[in-house]
Amino acid sequence: MGKINGFKDLLVWQKGIEISIEVYNISANFPGDEKFGLTNQIRKAATSIALNIAEGYGRGTTKSYLSFLRNAVGSLYELETAIIIATKLNYLDENTNSKITHLIVEEQKMLYSLIEKIKDKSNN
Repeated sequence: MGKINGFKDLLVWQKGIEISIEVYNISANFPGDEKFGLTNQIRKAATSIALNIAEGYGRGTTKSYLSFLRNAVGSLYELETAIIIATKLNYLDENTNSKITHLIVEEQKMLYSLIEKIKDKSNN
């Protein structure tokens, strides 16, 4: 693993960006009357993931960083719920649902792993 010079070097942040782009692409096909409803909500949840990772990194304290990483986890669960709703409303097909859900699960694992590593490191 290379040296981390900033939040942009974090794979978990990069995955968050990938999720945001994917969500923007898939939500572009939602009905127009959802512009200020589910489309807006799903995009906010998706972008909140990488934003929280970056903001937490920049706070400079372990406690703040962990708090923002946990907020990113919360945004992932919010996004996952919005994806389920969009699928049940037939805005997403099962294939698209599966693709974005896979990215969400990967990001959850990465975030939980990072949180545990930071907690372990701060306890030593």
